[in-house]
Amino acid sequence: MVGAPAAADAVARAKRMPGLRVGLHLTLVESAPVLPASEIPDLVAPDGLLRSDMAGLSLALLFKARVRRQLAAEIEAQFAAYARTGLVLDHVDAHKHFHINPLVCGPVLRAAVRHGAPALRVPREPAGVLRRLEPGTRPGHLAERVLADRLARKARRAGLRFADYVFGLAWSGAMTAERLAGLIGALPHGTSEIFTHPATADSFAGSAPGYRYRDELAALIDPGVTEAAKGVERGAYGDLPRS
Repeated sequence: MVGAPAAADAVARAKRMPGLRVGLHLTLVESAPVLPASEIPDLVAPDGLLRSDMAGLSLALLFKARVRRQLAAEIEAQFAAYARTGLVLDHVDAHKHFHINPLVCGPVLRAAVRHGAPALRVPREPAGVLRRLEPGTRPGHLAERVLADRLARKARRAGLRFADYVFGLAWSGAMTAERLAGLIGALPHGTSEIFTHPATADSFAGSAPGYRYRDELAALIDPGVTEAAKGVERGAYGDLPRS
């Protein structure tokens, strides 16, 4: 999140850990923009942050070319800001996975290719795996799954790599040690990403209501999870084979 207040601190920490693989988390909603508000007036809310009404923004993108131009400019600005950090770009994703939106994925993919990003997150979570672990788990909406499949096809044509599956959508903010160990033991054939949101507190500036950040941190260092991960080949997005 290159426009966030703690971005400089995060970059400094990453540079102290040269083995850490870092990606660009595009924030096109609900966060601080990189460009001045005067340059992207249709994207910014009265509080100076990027709009939070994703449906309304999507309609504006559909009907107004100037809004599409502003979005493309902000996307480019965030890629350029990441490049200025000097960090290697391992992958790209977007806040709330807004890049599955057909009006957003185009400029994201073009910028990713232009800036040499090797990979992109495609948020496709197998509902069957979740339901085997916890019957009654509700996967994402059908429309989201259809759009994610469409994004996969476009990413493949653009030459970008992506994991076959992504886990952390249905249990976002509630990836407990039990769930994480269960997922590791039930990973389908292919490549998978499991994402979490670890933190030392559950409430802080910008925190999502109801998210169990401390539980997710505890899950990552839980001995049972460590044991479950033994023998699992691990890597980064940039290590994925080309599609």
